[in-house]
Amino acid sequence: MTKPDAIFPAGRQALYEIYGYSAAIRSGDLLFVSGQVGSREDGSPEPVFEDQVRRAFANLRAVLAAAGCDLADVVDVTTFHTDPETQIDTVLAVRAEEIGDPPYPNWTAVGVTWLAGFDFEIKAIARIPR
Repeated sequence: MTKPDAIFPAGRQALYEIYGYSAAIRSGDLLFVSGQVGSREDGSPEPVFEDQVRRAFANLRAVLAAAGCDLADVVDVTTFHTDPETQIDTVLAVRAEEIGDPPYPNWTAVGVTWLAGFDFEIKAIARIPR
């Protein structure tokens, strides 16, 4: 059995080492990306919700790129929201810009009460192109 490979975007390994997880794991032709939040380089959250969502997508793109993928390779997405009812319109607008045209990936949105100081998190599974 092949051992999975840990994937890290450039410059962010320290964050993952502090908390003891990988940004993503490559297993065969699949990439399992850990939840990405709208964190600045210093680890603090973007204070404006829309900017936090945009930064989370940018962080997701960086992890995907480190594995040779992009958003078009994503097949499954889970998002976590601290206040889904008031946040969903913003998330949908940013998602439309980021994901683009159909076919869309599977998508599950989950309301949560805590995201370590953040209000939005996105995790994904992508198929790695050959």
